[in-house]
Amino acid sequence: MSRYSANEIEAKWQEAWDKAGIFAANHKADKPKYYVLEMFPYPSGRIHMGHVRNYTMGDVIARHKLATGHNVLHPMGWDAFGMPAENAAMAIGGHPKDWTYGNIADMRGQMKPLGLSIDWSREFATCDPEYYGQQQALFLDMLEAGLVYRKNAVVNWDPVDMTVLANEQVENGRGWRSGALVERRELTQWFFKISDYSEELLGALDTLENWPAKVRLMQENWIGKSRGLQFSFERTDGAEPITVYTTRPDTLMGASFVGISPDHPIAKQLEAENAEVAEFVAECRKGGTTEEAIETAEKLGYDTGITVKHPLDPNWELPVWIANFILMDYGTGAIFACPAHDQRDLDFCRKYGLPVVDTFFALDDDTPVDKIAFVPPKTEKVRWVKHFAGLTEATGDEAINTTVDFAEKAGWGEGVTKYRLRDWGLSRQRYWGCPIPVVHCDACGVVPEKKENLPVRLPDDVTFDKPGNPLDRHPTWRDCGCPKCGAPAKRETDTMDTFVDSSWYFARFTAPCAETPTDLAEAEYWMNVDQYIGGIEHAILHLLYSRFFARAMQITGHLPKKAIEPFDALFTQGMVTHEIYQTRDANGRPVYHLPEDVTDGKLADGTEVEIIPSAKMSKSKKNVVDPVSIISAFGADTARWFVLSDSPPERDVEWTASGAEAAFKHLSRVHRIASEIAESDVPANGEDETLLREMHKAIHDVSGGVESFGFNASIAKLYAFTNTLAKSKAGTDAKRQAAKTLAQLMSPMTPHLSEELWQLLGGEGLVATAPWPIADEAMLVDDTVTLPIQINGKRRAEISVPKDMDKAEVEKIALSTEAVQKALDGNAPKKVIVVPGRIVNVVV
Repeated sequence: MSRYSANEIEAKWQEAWDKAGIFAANHKADKPKYYVLEMFPYPSGRIHMGHVRNYTMGDVIARHKLATGHNVLHPMGWDAFGMPAENAAMAIGGHPKDWTYGNIADMRGQMKPLGLSIDWSREFATCDPEYYGQQQALFLDMLEAGLVYRKNAVVNWDPVDMTVLANEQVENGRGWRSGALVERRELTQWFFKISDYSEELLGALDTLENWPAKVRLMQENWIGKSRGLQFSFERTDGAEPITVYTTRPDTLMGASFVGISPDHPIAKQLEAENAEVAEFVAECRKGGTTEEAIETAEKLGYDTGITVKHPLDPNWELPVWIANFILMDYGTGAIFACPAHDQRDLDFCRKYGLPVVDTFFALDDDTPVDKIAFVPPKTEKVRWVKHFAGLTEATGDEAINTTVDFAEKAGWGEGVTKYRLRDWGLSRQRYWGCPIPVVHCDACGVVPEKKENLPVRLPDDVTFDKPGNPLDRHPTWRDCGCPKCGAPAKRETDTMDTFVDSSWYFARFTAPCAETPTDLAEAEYWMNVDQYIGGIEHAILHLLYSRFFARAMQITGHLPKKAIEPFDALFTQGMVTHEIYQTRDANGRPVYHLPEDVTDGKLADGTEVEIIPSAKMSKSKKNVVDPVSIISAFGADTARWFVLSDSPPERDVEWTASGAEAAFKHLSRVHRIASEIAESDVPANGEDETLLREMHKAIHDVSGGVESFGFNASIAKLYAFTNTLAKSKAGTDAKRQAAKTLAQLMSPMTPHLSEELWQLLGGEGLVATAPWPIADEAMLVDDTVTLPIQINGKRRAEISVPKDMDKAEVEKIALSTEAVQKALDGNAPKKVIVVPGRIVNVVV
């Protein structure tokens, strides 16, 4: 009997799959299609156990759907543009392209041994000119459709890298790469009009029934629909009134000051006239534009000396301050502050000695606000002390509606619905990205490049010896002819945000070689993505941008109408974690150690390490496990089995060496059991039906687990069925049938071992293409039931009886058991209670 040799088996069956071409996705109208997609990776150079878990989950679904008669599309690509490649070019020399494609080759080589059912013929990287050229075509179509525009905007500017940073690239007020303090700077930028779709994107969330509720809520909050009041404060100097927008107009009688953004037109006018104001707003612009940066930054203000009249009392004047926490691109760039009921406003007013006026109290507490603003939920009823519409007790929601109605009837305000979602700024001042395909002509202005000139390719001969965008200083690339008049012109040197690259790749996979962004016939067949899998960290921007792009691509004729929501189902998986091992240096700073350098909590020299449990795998903390070494030691099937078996897939799973060893031992045992059955010759007997009943129960439970992402539950059932098979005294034919079924049920998780067992047991063809077993409903119904017997409250025995047996007969059988007879010791029981189908209680 041969031993389980994972490396030999896995290489053998991967070659067989490739030769048979079973994972190639082709348009087949006679089969139901199924499109499963994992969020594609950034080519950093090494895969990690998180990749293994993510792609194994998708592979389980893809293989199961293939076995259930579906035509499966399961592609792979690379999210390949971005700053890390430029980082590497600056740090180690060379070119971002060489670094990126080298990493892709390495990661592809690391992923293929996992035995994933991927159609590698559809592979592409977003830095391929064939891909970004079609992205440029999409941009031009969206520009023509009015979905793209250009304007001046305040952005996060990294003064060291000399580039715009997205909000998520600002960490603690600093550039994520350079560490420089981020500044606000006004630049001319390109934008997608995503805000025009705020209501549609929000309303459609209700249709995404197969998305996690938490993801839908996160998107709802990000879109941020609110109804408020827009009105103007009349200036006492007779100049243009200051218009404000507020979501809490009910607190107007608690107004303390009017605040304007450092980028407000009034602030800019004062900046030009007054050096002190100019110095102040310059200080404000040193902070980032992210909400986190604004909320955590010190609150700064400048009294402009301007005053305005309260709309309800012309004799009540409010000062106008410039405040660093007010954004120009939300609302009107101006607010009124009610410090008693807003902590940010309260902190500001306490700092600058401005008044704090309570407008409402809790029903049972009228303590004035001191250091903590009173901000109850809007659904909570409060007692109003200052409300111009005469409210006494009302919720915040009721008060807001009453106030808006009051202002509209009085003619001094208008109810307005606004959204937190802002237009998507896509301009980035860097080289390694998709060039924006427009030209700047002195005579014609901004001119779209002609489609026949696409792709606008990135030049290879660039250097990274200076900060900033190499395209700005390239000697020839920027110079071109105007596509409209032919006169000398300049190319746009900004490149696109990498979120653009990942916002439509799902559509390109349906026809990756098409000479247009998509082939509508293929998109009509393959879309939508039936199952999308990825991390919760992409719950907002990537998914929201993809939803917008699907709409834009439909408008521009590149996607069918049914793909307006591109992902029918979404699953967000947990992380793979591992203990952190650390010691301390002479200054008490942590020194991290790789798992392979630690044995029984000690280093090789006997030094004990400090252990931090269940931490996210991080290269910097060295608590990473190399999948390649695991595959080399135990095989890919062991790695796949372990990451699926230990916990529900939406939760984190902790990688342990002992867990991997246990998984390998189990798979070895399965191989041994199947080998013994293949060599056995036991005639049929009365145990056959019992085993086959358990087989059909396993089919039912494992299938249900796979279909509901309950992979760990499916594996638990497979463990139990393996034990049943090992202990069974059934004949060889029944055991062979059960073992073949076990191989099929395991095949989505351990495809290589399953192929080996299938062949060993005489299965026809490949198990990967064998029809998925179907549970016989009749075999799921047991004619007998096992009842535990309790004696004086403690379980002592059990009996198996027909389900419909009379209670009196059950009692007779229970009393005749050895355990009960021994407890009675010749006496009659005090009481016998039979609960049909549940339990027998005997009191002695």
